This record gives sequence, C-alpha cells and structure tokens, in this order.
Amino acid sequence: MNIESFRHYCLSKKGVTEEFPFDEVTLVFKVMGKMFALAPLERIPSQINLKCDPERAQLLREEWDGIIMPGYHMSKLHWNTLFMEQLPNDLLTELIDHSYDLVVAKFPKKLRVAWEELPD
Repeated sequence: MNIESFRHYCLSKKGVTEEFPFDEVTLVFKVMGKMFALAPLERIPSQINLKCDPERAQLLREEWDGIIMPGYHMSKLHWNTLFMEQLPNDLLTELIDHSYDLVVAKFPKKLRVAWEELPD
C-alpha cells in the first residue's frame, strides 16, 4: 500500500476527515474530530502512525521487528509507527480498521449518536 492508497482507504470510512493540524507535512485523519491515523508525508520510506490496543501493539512490534515500532512522537503504549510498503495490504487495512474502531468505541454517547446518523 502506498500513501495515496492509504489516504483513499481512510477517507472511505464513515465520518472521516483529513487535515494538517500540526504542520504542512503531517497528514492527520480523524473520525468525528478524533485522531486515528497520521502520515508524515516527508518520511521516506513511507510511514504511518495508527492507534492500537496495547497488548496487540506489543505483539505486532515483536512479530514485525523493525517494521512496526512504538509510535514516533506518540504515546508508545497506544500508538505504533508502521513502514507501510513493507507490510501486506491486508494487514494494513486490518490495522487501519482496528485504529478506527478503537476511536469509535470510545465516543461519548452524544458523539456516537451523531456518528450513527451519518450515511454509510
């Protein structure tokens, strides 16, 4: 998966927006205003940061040593940095979904209702 495929996939999810809140080279994806993915566009090879369950994050780091690492400039417990082009597409889409789902699961009731009312 390349950065454009990653961007397209993230934007296809319900309630997702993209923005550059930190600088002009760090693309951030949010669901209902809550961050679930980042892509530092100047990094070569391409990298992304995704939220992850802490236990699963550790297992992924062990299994994909040097390819999935603790989140760069993020909470090392809840975020991973992934070298996109070195991972299978099906794993990347699964981990994007996992990050998105973790954020949606933590929505307060009012935000959850607004999200549920959005078209699919």
